[in-house]
Amino acid sequence: MEILGLLGNGFLVAFEPLNLGLIIFGVTVGLFIGAMPGLGSVNGVAILLPMTFLVPPASAMIFLAAIYYGAMYGGAISSIMLGIPGASTAVATTFDGRPLALQGKADTALVVAATASFIGGTVSILLFTGFAPALAHIALDFGDPEIFALMLLAFATFVGLSGDDIPKTIFSICIGLVFSAVGLDIMSGEPRLVFMNITGFMHGINFLVLAIGVYGIGEMLWTIEVTRGETQMSKATISLRRIVGHFGEMMRIWKSWTLGSFLGFFVGILPAAGATPGSLMAYGVAKMTAKNPRDFGKGEPAGVAAPEAANNAASTGSMLPMLTLGIPGSPTTAILLGGMVIWGLVPGPRLFIDETVFVWSLIASLYAANLFAFLINVAFVPVFLWMLKMPFTILAPTIFVLSLIGGYAPTQDMHDVWLMLIFGVGAYMLRKLDYPLAPAVLAIVLGPIAEPKMRQSLLISGGDFSVFFTRPIAGPITIIAIILILLPVFQLIRRKIKESRQAG
Repeated sequence: MEILGLLGNGFLVAFEPLNLGLIIFGVTVGLFIGAMPGLGSVNGVAILLPMTFLVPPASAMIFLAAIYYGAMYGGAISSIMLGIPGASTAVATTFDGRPLALQGKADTALVVAATASFIGGTVSILLFTGFAPALAHIALDFGDPEIFALMLLAFATFVGLSGDDIPKTIFSICIGLVFSAVGLDIMSGEPRLVFMNITGFMHGINFLVLAIGVYGIGEMLWTIEVTRGETQMSKATISLRRIVGHFGEMMRIWKSWTLGSFLGFFVGILPAAGATPGSLMAYGVAKMTAKNPRDFGKGEPAGVAAPEAANNAASTGSMLPMLTLGIPGSPTTAILLGGMVIWGLVPGPRLFIDETVFVWSLIASLYAANLFAFLINVAFVPVFLWMLKMPFTILAPTIFVLSLIGGYAPTQDMHDVWLMLIFGVGAYMLRKLDYPLAPAVLAIVLGPIAEPKMRQSLLISGGDFSVFFTRPIAGPITIIAIILILLPVFQLIRRKIKESRQAG
């Protein structure tokens, strides 16, 4: 009852005219920031942070959190409409959202993405509200071996469920891991895999450069070949009846958004994990538990719902270690943490005691931001679909220009623009050869997280790999990952035995 009372007081603050206006404005701005390739919540919050010094600290945090929420919703828009991830958190949405759009079902993908985002956000806020202190202790129990085991499990879901393309999947993962290792060694500081001593490789390969190259340039080249520039990108139609009808689709795929919501929140509370690994892992788990996993990647709504529920749940989850422990759970919450320090607020266990009004008004504002983000997103579906009705001769140059801007914006380095073009051509060639691209993207996201966790774990254990099996949390996760990796081998042996019996 005490929590309900505190939350009620928080709603009174959150629904003050100034704060409510900031929530609606922040969500709308975040929606379009998230939809712009190369921007995303990190850049949006960083750019607009100076504006918050005009309002009280509680209002400032509410505004920035609303931008964060809106950007989580908006990232799906360009992933579905253009095949270009608005941010790294929306990469997994591209896997099935883009095929749906090309099939004339863009409205289905957009409504499913918005609804799953709303469900994931609601579940995570409820968990945040009720279990913040307890979940903070769970996050503390996850050390380096446990986080590495989770990363290994994410890779295992792709290997174990790739059907007959195991060698191609493993090759794709290895390519991604190689790209993730380019730059300066995390421990020695020595350069590694720096091609011909080109200085641009010293800062590593920016993930958005790879993602936009693969899903922007590569997708555009593939579409040009398939359509020969003679057709429009989609013939999707829109009506109120169709939008309402898509909500019924959510009941059919309830398992995917349920898994995404809980898994995303759990991954989000882990320091340094964030929404991107959560969304990719949710996609892998949804595929693993689906009745027809081969439909994923071809336009399966469940493949949109799982990552969208997960990235919104993770965005809320990442605020938990920031507020309770002073440890940012994602790059965006790192910026929010910096803002709190500037405003004179000290994140940590005493924040819930010393700044009760601030904490609970922020939590209450998340409920409002989640609702308004959903309503605004669905209301703009006709505008998003209008984009698809443009002839491809207009849309292709638009995609190309947006890709160039998105590749240049994060580092403002022309080296990344050239690299993005190379990745685009390479992705196009791999697609022609029927190589899966999702595992490579997964590897370059999780590689920079998994490698330091593995090396730090081995330093702690003196090089003993049993540290991944003997710890009570890491052990079961590692064993499940190994079983998934070996699952195709077991299936092959079983098939061979069955064939030999039938032949006999």
